[in-house]
Amino acid sequence: MAKILVVDDEMDIQDLFLQHFRKEIKHGTLEFAFSFSGEEAMEFLKDPGHEAVLILSDINMPGMSGLQLLKQIREKYAKPPPVVMMITAYGDEHNYRMAMELGADDFLTKPLDFPALKHKLKTIIP
Repeated sequence: MAKILVVDDEMDIQDLFLQHFRKEIKHGTLEFAFSFSGEEAMEFLKDPGHEAVLILSDINMPGMSGLQLLKQIREKYAKPPPVVMMITAYGDEHNYRMAMELGADDFLTKPLDFPALKHKLKTIIP
């Protein structure tokens, strides 16, 4: 079972993921954890047993932004590094460039295209 950490300050994102991945959760192929801030995500990741192989993080959040979170993840979690996909409602060139420079593996825009995301996950998660 692959564990995915979703980081977003919008609480309704949890319901969206649980709804769209209902079948994968039921069959035990995916497990989701949710953090509603960058700071909360860092606390989650401090637990050596977190087992997150993929992090989906919003960029624009109060407090620690998704880009700051990405920088922290790349500096502190090198072995093995989790796959990090950034999510934003603003598909602007600046955020894209910053995310890629900081080591993001992919960049997604809101509203999320869940069928496309499922396809991407199949290439990342065995």
